[in-house]
Amino acid sequence: MTWEECRDGLGTENRVYVKSRFAVCSGASFTQAWSRNGQPSGTSFFNLRVVGTIPLNSRTITYTYHYTDLGTVGTTGAAVMGITTSATVPFISPSTAKTTQGGTVLPSTKTFAQLAASGTFAQTQTAAAGQGSNGATDTVFGVYQPSVKIKPPAGYTLTGNLEGSPFMFPPRWDKASYLNLFGTGAAVFSMITPMLYSKAADAPERAVALHIEKAFKTPGLTQPPSSTKNVPGQTTAAPLTRLYQDRKRRDDNRAQAVNACRRHFGPDYTAGGKDCDEYPFATTYEGAAGSMYDPEQLPNNYSVMALDSTQNQAAGTLLGQFLTKARLIDGPDDGFLVQIVP
Repeated sequence: MTWEECRDGLGTENRVYVKSRFAVCSGASFTQAWSRNGQPSGTSFFNLRVVGTIPLNSRTITYTYHYTDLGTVGTTGAAVMGITTSATVPFISPSTAKTTQGGTVLPSTKTFAQLAASGTFAQTQTAAAGQGSNGATDTVFGVYQPSVKIKPPAGYTLTGNLEGSPFMFPPRWDKASYLNLFGTGAAVFSMITPMLYSKAADAPERAVALHIEKAFKTPGLTQPPSSTKNVPGQTTAAPLTRLYQDRKRRDDNRAQAVNACRRHFGPDYTAGGKDCDEYPFATTYEGAAGSMYDPEQLPNNYSVMALDSTQNQAAGTLLGQFLTKARLIDGPDDGFLVQIVP
């Protein structure tokens, strides 16, 4: 992500912009009111944007700091005002895991004038493989917290934004065998991310997109019938979670869905080149057999429909690519949504 993409993505209202699980940014604005001898004398101001990026198949995260739009009005001592940039790791799990920092050493103190002349620098963060939890997944979760603190020069009193901590999405490292094409593992930013299905007339997955949209908007009109149906994957409060390691549960999800298709669309529902499409997907813990494994999952809280086989398989290919490219790991520590787009 470039600085321009971050700037435009944040606009004038947003404090966080997400391009992907591998490129995010946050921003904060700082304004100071200056006084001397008890009398107001001027103001100073600047913006800070922090861009986090992760190269493909890399365990190294780069945080690039951009100090921009520095300016003053009236009489101030801003030129020699000290601005300290820090970054801490206040949380990491497992607690025994360690990260290493590279690039610019933080904390770093520069004056307002120095940042106006050259206000871009970067720090990297890496977690070596072999420190994680969850067996072969080798997962490390952390927090990276940027912060800013301002020290006024002698003879002036400052009020306003004298410190701040821009938000940064927490990093995660893993070495899941089903995601590691090169065996070294990689990093992502931990967030619930959407997978997009298009209902455009020429979209190869259109039939599946329309099925999921129906399950979202009118669940009472889908099969199997249920007065309490409210399928997950629509909001961050109820995301989908990837099911990979338990093959039997995946098979049970699929078998439950196929049985429902036979009951509601007839034993010959496959006639004319159709498949049994199910949502939530069989590759999620929220799939059709979920209530058999988890008593908190509602029975029949899924939808099936007999759909064109070609479109169903196209949608399945997109799902598989999304799960791999977004580095979705098995279990409750990761999640995703489904969005239906025009």
